[in-house]
Formats: sequence, C-alpha cells, structure tokens
Amino acid sequence: MLKPEILLLWFFLLLLLGPELRFSGADIGTASQYAPPYIPTACYGSDMSQFPTSSLFAAAGEGIWDNGAACGRQYLVKCISAQVPKTCVEGQTIQVKIVDRALTSVSPPSRAGSSLVLSNIAFETIAQNAVPYLNVEFQQL
Repeated sequence: MLKPEILLLWFFLLLLLGPELRFSGADIGTASQYAPPYIPTACYGSDMSQFPTSSLFAAAGEGIWDNGAACGRQYLVKCISAQVPKTCVEGQTIQVKIVDRALTSVSPPSRAGSSLVLSNIAFETIAQNAVPYLNVEFQQL
C-alpha cells in the first residue's frame, strides 16, 4: 500500500498539472479535394449563402454523413501526413463547414471513400503539394 505522503504528492501533482492534460477527441481519416462546380449541394441546393466567405467548406464522407445530419456541422481539420513528404503545412489547422455529401457531390472527389472532401481552397490551405489525398486529424466543433 502506498504511503499517505506519496498519495498526497500525486494528488498535488494532478492538481498542478491537471489543466495542462488534454485528451484528444479527434478522429483520424483521409481528406481528398473537389473542384467547382460545387452547386447544387445535398445540404442546401443552389443557395450561395451556404458557403463561408473563407471558402473553407467540405463534403461529408459516408462515415460522418449521418443521413444528412452532418449538414452545417463545423470541423477542425489538420493534415498529419501524405504520400509526398513535407506536403502538410506544419501547424496549420482549418475550420470547415459541411455543405454536401461526398457520394453525391456534383464534382467527383480526387479519391473516393474519403472521410472529408475539401474545397480546393481548404485543401490547399493545409497541403502544399498536389496529392490525391491527405491523412488528417479532424474534430467536430
């Protein structure tokens, strides 16, 4: 059995370091890209106001589509690796809005079966080489 002094020390360490401990709620998957035309979308049809002014938006892959409940969801997306070394823009995380379903989007994705299909601008913000897909970490906000 641990001595009370050691237990007290662990308790104080947890109190001191507790705010610094973070447990990731992010998922790992792939992101491909698609190009215009982006409309009509499965979420909002031809309504141009669906697109954020930043042009950082995406189509949901089947794993997150959720029978259309993904429409309007926001995700943080970070490139973690790609086929070509040094493709990921280091330290770059973007926030995208889901506006479409990848399976039925007007423009085909650069790779079928991706978790997320990013707009050209979103993809180019986190990747600096022309590759068909990225390995990404993504988290719903």
